[in-house]
Amino acid sequence: MPASTWQKSSYCAQGEACLHIATTPKTVHLTESGDPTQAILSTSPATFSALLRTLKKTPE
Repeated sequence: MPASTWQKSSYCAQGEACLHIATTPKTVHLTESGDPTQAILSTSPATFSALLRTLKKTPE
């Protein structure tokens, strides 16, 4: 994957467990700062939007 500009989630709590996101026109990349393997999850913008819609519907 080429160098990406990563942004930290605005909902990041104190500590090392923060979600980071990088986007391209065709892909959304997610990683968690506390992951020592630096695994990256990649998905399409449409699929990521569907995930966000679902999470917003789910009561806390």
